[in-house]
Amino acid sequence: MHIIHLPESTVFAVLLAAIINQKNCCIMNNPFETIETRLGKIENLLLDLRSSTQHTAGTATNEKDLLTVHEAAEFLTLAVPTIYSMVSRGTLPFMKRSKRIYFSRTELVDFLKAGRNQTTAEMAANADQYIIKRKRR
Repeated sequence: MHIIHLPESTVFAVLLAAIINQKNCCIMNNPFETIETRLGKIENLLLDLRSSTQHTAGTATNEKDLLTVHEAAEFLTLAVPTIYSMVSRGTLPFMKRSKRIYFSRTELVDFLKAGRNQTTAEMAANADQYIIKRKRR
């Protein structure tokens, strides 16, 4: 058995390194900090999932936004010949690709809203605004 003689400062440095290493192994992180870190990661994952779901849903609704003549007739509760006559008169917004006619669901909703009749309260309010504007002139 060989005994190695080291200078006192080297022995002290080795012992100090061993003690520090042992303490680092045994020190526990604050559990609240760990929980907060994990919750932050979960929140980021959920936000990423939500944004990817919204992007996917947005493309799906764009594909379903286009309607055929029969789907538009069902959507507007009109007969197919009525749809064709409204298209030929130019009263119904449509898109044509080759021999097929397509309708945008949002444009059809806007078309329906444009034909909305005002209530008597709305007409009275509009009349009052008109009279006030006329008096200012």
